[in-house]
Amino acid sequence: MASNDRQAREERARLRTYQARQEVHVRKQRRRTRDNVIASLALVVVLALATGAQLFYFSGGPGATEPAATETPAPSTPPGENHGDVPSADLAEGRTWTGTLTLNDIPLGIELDGAAAPQAASSEINLIQAGFYNGLGCHRLTKDNIWVLQCGDPVGDGSGGPGYSYGPIENAPADNQYPAGTIAIARQQQNAYSQGSQFFIVYEDTTLTADEAGGYTVVGRVTSGLGALRAGITDAGTADGQSDGAPAVPVTISGFTIE
Repeated sequence: MASNDRQAREERARLRTYQARQEVHVRKQRRRTRDNVIASLALVVVLALATGAQLFYFSGGPGATEPAATETPAPSTPPGENHGDVPSADLAEGRTWTGTLTLNDIPLGIELDGAAAPQAASSEINLIQAGFYNGLGCHRLTKDNIWVLQCGDPVGDGSGGPGYSYGPIENAPADNQYPAGTIAIARQQQNAYSQGSQFFIVYEDTTLTADEAGGYTVVGRVTSGLGALRAGITDAGTADGQSDGAPAVPVTISGFTIE
C-alpha cells in the first residue's frame, strides 16, 4: 500500500513538472510572437519614416515629372505671397548678367536673364554678391529621363534656403522643354512662391511637366563648361546608383561671380 502511495505521489510530481515546463514553453512562444510583432511594427515605422524623408528631400524622385526642391516657407505664409526679406526685382536692372559658377574647380560660364526673370535674377545676384553660395554643395542629381544637378542648399539635404521665399514663376517654357545648359530655380510642387536659393542645372535636354502652379523659372543658362561638368561630375551618376539621389562625386561650389 505504501508503495502504491509513493508511486502515485511520484506520478503527480512528474505531472506537475511536465505542466510547469509546458507553461514555460507556452510563455516563451507567446513572448517570441509578441517580440516578432513589435519588431515588425518597428520595421514598418522605420521604412515609413525613411520613405517620408525621401519624399521630403527628393519630392521629384524616380519616375516623377518634376525636380521639386524642398525649400519650405513659414507655415503662416499665405499661398501667392512672398515670405521674408526678398530682394527687389529692380536689382536685375532688366539686363543680362554674366559670370562664372565653379563646381569642384570646374568653371562654368553663365548668364542670368534679368529681363525675362527679374525677380529670380535679382535674388540670385543678391545671393552671389553676398557670398551666400561659397562653399555650399550640390546635394541632388537625377538621371534617366530627368537630367538635373540641384545646388544651393545651405543645409545640404534639400530642406534649406536663404531665409526667404518668393514668386511668381517667371520665364517657364510653355512646351515644358528645358534644354541642356538651362539654369532654373527649384521649388516645392504646387507652390509658385516657394523659390529660394536652390537652383538646378539641366545637363541634358529634359522635359519637366508643369503642375498646377506652373513650370520652373528659367533664370539663365550655362554658356560654357557643360561638357566638363558632365565628364567630371554628372556622368558618374548617383552615390547609390539610383535615378535620384546624392551625386556619386561630392560637389562643392568653390566660386560664384557675377557682373
